[in-house]
Amino acid sequence: MTGIAPVAIVTGGSGGLAPGIVRALAETGATVVITARREDRLAEAARQLADAGTVIPMTSDATDSDAISRFVTDVRDRFGRIDILVNAAASSTPIGGAVETVNVDALMRDVDTKVGGYLRYISAVVPVMKVQGDGRIINIGGLTGRSSDTLSGLRNVAVSHLTKVLSDQLAPFGLSVNAVHPGIVATPHLAELFGEMAEARGVAPQEIEAEFTAEIPARRMLTPDEVGRAVLFLAQAKPHWINGESITVDGGYSRGVFL
Repeated sequence: MTGIAPVAIVTGGSGGLAPGIVRALAETGATVVITARREDRLAEAARQLADAGTVIPMTSDATDSDAISRFVTDVRDRFGRIDILVNAAASSTPIGGAVETVNVDALMRDVDTKVGGYLRYISAVVPVMKVQGDGRIINIGGLTGRSSDTLSGLRNVAVSHLTKVLSDQLAPFGLSVNAVHPGIVATPHLAELFGEMAEARGVAPQEIEAEFTAEIPARRMLTPDEVGRAVLFLAQAKPHWINGESITVDGGYSRGVFL
């Protein structure tokens, strides 16, 4: 990228992993536009991240192509360019259960929000990046696509495939597309899930957390900031030849050699 301060978009920017990603980008001088559906949550997220740098909240809906097109046009018109897109918008509740009883409609909505949403945002920003001759697209996946634990893991398999296909399409235009697959990350939502699991089993939430962290060689969960640093690495200019890759950030939690 040029010496001009980059402009980044982070979808799903009002919570989850996004604060760590936004902070990493903003602290290096990027103008970071965070986007999600709820204006109130976006405004609060921007307020909490104000010390990191320039963070601008703007609403859009991952399931609405027209709204995304308007949003991307607004960003381009306001800032003149779009250098980085980080796709992190997704439903936060895993969908699983027996195949006979699974809510297929809910599962497909989950896939559409994440995979369809990623594709919609990419489709909207690519024309801008092609004109620039440069751009970084980073898709946030997850480890559930590597196990048989839950059906909603199929969305993360799709994220890896989407990343590989688009990296091949877009590399001739100076664009790179990569994915980051975080492991177990300490977020407020994860704490809620631990609480629900603990209540169902009649134990303390700390016991559930201890069981999970015992499986991580680092013996602790990741932080959103650590995920953010991995995203920042891919967003910067030097690793342009890293393209179409799915990078795991999990403290060694994944034991597979090739996955």
